[in-house]
Amino acid sequence: MSSESPTGKASARSKRADALRNQQALLAAAAEVFVAAGVDAPVRQIAARAGVGTGTIYRHFPTRADLITAVYRHQIEECAQAGPRLLADADSPFAALCQWIDLFVDFLVTKHGLADAMQSDGSGFAALHSHFLDRLLPVCAQLLDAAVQAGEIGPDTRPYELMRGIGNLCIGGADPQYDPRRLVELLLHGLRL
Repeated sequence: MSSESPTGKASARSKRADALRNQQALLAAAAEVFVAAGVDAPVRQIAARAGVGTGTIYRHFPTRADLITAVYRHQIEECAQAGPRLLADADSPFAALCQWIDLFVDFLVTKHGLADAMQSDGSGFAALHSHFLDRLLPVCAQLLDAAVQAGEIGPDTRPYELMRGIGNLCIGGADPQYDPRRLVELLLHGLRL
């Protein structure tokens, strides 16, 4: 089926779909750059990664805070949607939990710059944090419950504690001698029965 109208012009629906795809690609590129270089990475670096001009980024996200907030929401949704998919595809529920936690750690690396970027909007940050908990706690609980049911971990791990503990391990700044992933891996293996 063609996305062109009888006049030969692309329909508004296909333009909206293209714009949404472009925005999602931009957010994915920004997230990758933020994980590698922090939220203060130059916009031109994000634009190059996304294959667009810097004007395109500013058209979608007029301020750095807008971009960081959008990346944060995008990553929340990616983490939320990944949980059930990983659970269905992984070799075991514990393997799915470990893969999901790896995505969660990537997300947390980006999140640490969010508070500074949104200093002037405390209520906006609080709303994002509530959204984060509403979307990700149930996913973490589902993965933990599946691992408990499979006899891979004990029943005493609470989702909030696990996520908070991992978040605390990820606070390390730019210290090259500190690798939070190694400590998160030790934490996860400590859950095993």
